Amino acid sequence: MKIIIVENELYLAQSIASRLHEHGYDTETYSSVKEAMGSNGDVYLLSTNLPGQSTSPLITKFKEKIIILMVNYINNDTVGEPLRLGAKDYIVKPFMLEDLMRKIEHYKEYQTLKKQTILYQEYMDNLLYDIETTFDVNKITTPLVIETNYQRLVDKVVFKYAQANNILLTFIPLTDKNWKNKIEKSSPSTLLYITEIHELKKIDREFLLALLPKYDFIVSSTANLESDFPTITLTTDSKLYDRNEILTIDDYVKFIVNSFQYKFPDTELSKKLGISRKSLWEKRKKYDLFKKK
Repeated sequence: MKIIIVENELYLAQSIASRLHEHGYDTETYSSVKEAMGSNGDVYLLSTNLPGQSTSPLITKFKEKIIILMVNYINNDTVGEPLRLGAKDYIVKPFMLEDLMRKIEHYKEYQTLKKQTILYQEYMDNLLYDIETTFDVNKITTPLVIETNYQRLVDKVVFKYAQANNILLTFIPLTDKNWKNKIEKSSPSTLLYITEIHELKKIDREFLLALLPKYDFIVSSTANLESDFPTITLTTDSKLYDRNEILTIDDYVKFIVNSFQYKFPDTELSKKLGISRKSLWEKRKKYDLFKKK
């Protein structure tokens, strides 16, 4: 991690840099905003007491980095406006280096978690990209049970709902042996997303249903679930089947036609399925698999 120190008091800048070096940080020091504009750091320790200089250009340019203001006093010019422009925090001079380092480590952890969240969101979006649904997530009210023939369909709907409403999810698959503990220790501000309820024994399922009224939740079930909670059903013919799942011939044909009917003409598609074009047309009619114009 490289820390950029922008401070015109040379002794203070060198003192901070020396102490940070002792704790394994790489540092660069600049006495002016103009000089620091060409830098490339992870953290910016920015003095707001730079005579004749505006810190706004540097904050605007590096607002995605960790910017901690070093201030002599607190007012709108030294703290309020810089925080509005994108600075993360401030510390009042004189300060203990340990207090400064705690702030640096805090925001370093925050930045790491932020990057991980973006990565996981992009991965999840890619994983669920091919799953089609026209369900309006604005119709969701919690608590809720969703019965489905395809777990990943509900995954897409729930993640889309949480993203649209800026809701934090706590994911609890009931195949996790610690599911009871995770539910009981979950934050009251999060929405529980509970899956794999069909894996529970009857006594555990009854315990879960008795426990849930204390929480806000969405339960996904791939089987009929008898409960007193509001329930909706989401199904699809466009499943991406698990390699361990054995399909009926009709389910296989439906899956192949839905997945490849826009990629191959009917002549080639029927040949790959080992059936005639007439048979393919009959199956299209039977299962309402005609192409959308």
